[in-house]
Amino acid sequence: MSETPDPFGLDFAALRTLRLVHGYRSFSRTAETLNVNQSTVSYTIDRLRRAFGDPLFVRQGGRMVATERCEEIVASTSRMLDEMLELAEPRAFDPRRAEAEVTISCNYYERATILPRLMRRLRQVAPGLRLTVRTSTVEGKQHLDRGESDLVIGPVRIEGNSYFRRTLLREHSVMVMAQGTSADQMPSTEAAFLAAPQVVVTYGDSWRSRFLVEIAAAGKALNQVMSIPSPAALPELLEGTDLVATLPSRLAEHFADRVQTAPCPFRGEFEIDLTWTSRTHHAPMHIWLRDQIAQACQRQP
Repeated sequence: MSETPDPFGLDFAALRTLRLVHGYRSFSRTAETLNVNQSTVSYTIDRLRRAFGDPLFVRQGGRMVATERCEEIVASTSRMLDEMLELAEPRAFDPRRAEAEVTISCNYYERATILPRLMRRLRQVAPGLRLTVRTSTVEGKQHLDRGESDLVIGPVRIEGNSYFRRTLLREHSVMVMAQGTSADQMPSTEAAFLAAPQVVVTYGDSWRSRFLVEIAAAGKALNQVMSIPSPAALPELLEGTDLVATLPSRLAEHFADRVQTAPCPFRGEFEIDLTWTSRTHHAPMHIWLRDQIAQACQRQP
């Protein structure tokens, strides 16, 4: 009979594997992330099962579910992993000499309105700093939990004691129509706005624009004739039509040469947050970078 492994013999690599399997609910995706064979992941999880005396993951309804004990272990060991990674960070940071890569999860709004200003600043003062940007949709929290991203920027608020947050921007919605549309075609009342043919940007996931939440709360509905997952091609869709759309004000500014704007009867106010974890909270480079992101937002019109 094999001897039960000593829990003190476990290494941080094994605990990182457990955190990834917990986040992905998949051995194969974890193996891809770690660039190892799936059998290596299975062997590691088997070691952890014996060490903790728990199955850690079970199958329910065709999907992998973490046990209660697994949830406890991941919550506790994640803090240790983050603290170890923090200890590995160099204490001194010189932007002009820095050679590092940072991963940011965000969506089209942030890529269009915040990151261009940030990148211009970084090229001036920290040319060795490289950014990897991934689409977060509403999965920013999972990206942070799995260590796939260092920062999340967006309107989906991430709650919990394990996260740190800084509000970057306060936004509201405006109406937009194609550039050159006559002024009398732009809706001037709430009733006219609701009746106008609308293109609605859904942003491709479960997050709902605040102005749509306000409309629904008032028991009203838009005359929606089209929905799109991203605002990227919206100016082209509006061109030559009587269609109306609603965008965050800074995104409308981004399209200023192709659309014209007017106040929206439903302002749909929301905030854009910067969120991170204890893994990078005290790291000098990340402290500096978070300040640069905040300054890029302060210079927004």
